[in-house]
Amino acid sequence: MKRGLLFAIAVGVGVLCGAAYFAAVPSSVSSEAIQSAVIRTPELIDRAWQLPVAATFGKDVSWQSNGSRCGPASIANTFRSIGEEETTEAEVLEGTGKCWTGFCIMGLTLDELAEVARTKTGRKVSVLRDLTAEEFREHMKHANDPGRRYIVNFAREKIFGAGVGHHSPIGGYLEAQDMVFVLDVNENYKPWLIERERLFSAMDTFDGDRKRGLLLIE
Repeated sequence: MKRGLLFAIAVGVGVLCGAAYFAAVPSSVSSEAIQSAVIRTPELIDRAWQLPVAATFGKDVSWQSNGSRCGPASIANTFRSIGEEETTEAEVLEGTGKCWTGFCIMGLTLDELAEVARTKTGRKVSVLRDLTAEEFREHMKHANDPGRRYIVNFAREKIFGAGVGHHSPIGGYLEAQDMVFVLDVNENYKPWLIERERLFSAMDTFDGDRKRGLLLIE
């Protein structure tokens, strides 16, 4: 093999590995910020776990295997809650051509995540973006419907002061408190509650040239 080709391959692998590294190790958020930025009152968390959709997760979240695979982990957890067969990251990704290196380089966009979901389920999968605050509120009112599952794509920085884009399932909505239950698939964060307006603000951000939003599976 010619020296130039070997060099090109080496550079390519280096770039790929470098991108994978940064995808796997996103901007860090301090444990203090994680604890103080959202709501973890035991009574409210217990009440949230009893919501109809949250209950189907069995108070159990399978954590993402690395920092880039929050999307596949969200799909896997969601599928488990509705009785689909593919309930691991590997099963969700198999045959999709996505994240074949073990990393989702730069993460998956909302549209890419929808493509992954559609290859593995016969259920309707919809991308909901460019929502108004009132439209988001109406969807959250439906987040306790056992026939629906929502995955939210949001910017961590807007909530925790640092961090990058992230996907996680929504476990439900405490309407009286106007709080959304986010089943965070990152083990450092674990599930948390947040005021609906704050979550909307974190979702109503750009990922590249398109807005983030919700993935609806029904």
